[in-house]
Amino acid sequence: MADFLWTRPDQTPTAVLLLAHGAGAAMDSSFMNRLSTALAAHGIAACRFEFAYMAKRRDGGPKAPPPKADKLIGEFQTALQKLLAEMKAEGLDCPVLIGGKSMGGRVAAMLAGGSSLPSRVKAVACFGYPFHPTGQSDAPWRMEPLEQANRPVLILQGERDPFGNQEELSGITLPEKVSITYLEDGNHDFGPRGQSPATLDSNVTAAAAAAAEFAAKLAQA
Repeated sequence: MADFLWTRPDQTPTAVLLLAHGAGAAMDSSFMNRLSTALAAHGIAACRFEFAYMAKRRDGGPKAPPPKADKLIGEFQTALQKLLAEMKAEGLDCPVLIGGKSMGGRVAAMLAGGSSLPSRVKAVACFGYPFHPTGQSDAPWRMEPLEQANRPVLILQGERDPFGNQEELSGITLPEKVSITYLEDGNHDFGPRGQSPATLDSNVTAAAAAAAEFAAKLAQA
């Protein structure tokens, strides 16, 4: 596993978010950089990592598709164990969240359904959850990770996300542990259309602010 990529607030963080990338873009993609910076501005330390298939691309390996999501749960768990060890060594005592962009968030939710998740992990944050294959709302929906999660789950979702937009989601009942915040006119990367009053930066900032509020409420519970 590659080293972590940390983006930390200037002050002691209110929480640490172990953040996984999506299926096709690395941990230092433009979206992940923007999001991590916004999270740090709201007091959350973002700790990014890469799954092995993505790390191999950096070494000149083939641009192979990712494994099935359930094959990545063990890698996420290993990253979490490494993070907790680093936090202990630093004396960093704050709540931990797990999450990620798209596929990374889905894997985090899958991990949260297991029985071995440390109690220090308080919740899951999914940035653009892939409810169904892009533009295929008639395909089977990926609800099982959300239904089985043993921690609260916050989903930050663009209103126009082709993997599950607001209109589609208004017709389903989300599990009790799951809450959702919509980003104005946002696509899967939260970007709005040109005529929208929202901007990519405002939507990413709104997502980070919602995640920070979510973490703060958990800390007070």
